Amino acid sequence: MQKENCFYLGKIVKKYSFKGELLIKLDTDDPEMYSGLESVYVERHKKLIPFFIEKSVLHKSTLLRVKFEDVDNDDDTSRLIGSKLYLPLNLLPKLSGNKFYYHEIIGFLVKDVSFGDVGTLTGINDNTDQALFEIDRESIKILIPIIDDFIKKVDRENKIILLDVPDGLIDLYL
Repeated sequence: MQKENCFYLGKIVKKYSFKGELLIKLDTDDPEMYSGLESVYVERHKKLIPFFIEKSVLHKSTLLRVKFEDVDNDDDTSRLIGSKLYLPLNLLPKLSGNKFYYHEIIGFLVKDVSFGDVGTLTGINDNTDQALFEIDRESIKILIPIIDDFIKKVDRENKIILLDVPDGLIDLYL
């Protein structure tokens, strides 16, 4: 499986027991959706390796306690801590309206109600406290916070995101 055909599910954060159980910090608003998984892809040495799940149960809201097949001791679990987990894109539920997955809007044209055409969405920066749209406008990078109140319409058919950002925000970059 190739990473570009997958979505990030979460990260193995620590051991739960000495019997091979691990805790996974899920990156989702709906953790219950992932409690019955049969397998996941674990990133090891920049490759995605399938791991089959013997059992899993939700643990304290966004943590998933997992026991993988053939991971039975402290050494096995220690090697997996910090690993990222992925699932195939076809397992993502479809979203509608103004809800979107970050990967699906890359390449969309970004427009603002007052400003007009802003540019092309080239990425999402979610390494900050507030996730940001990264927009390219004639080789100038414009950053706009991803705030629900700013997003007026996500037009999947025409690949356009219509925003209504505070006056002057876009002009700061030009």
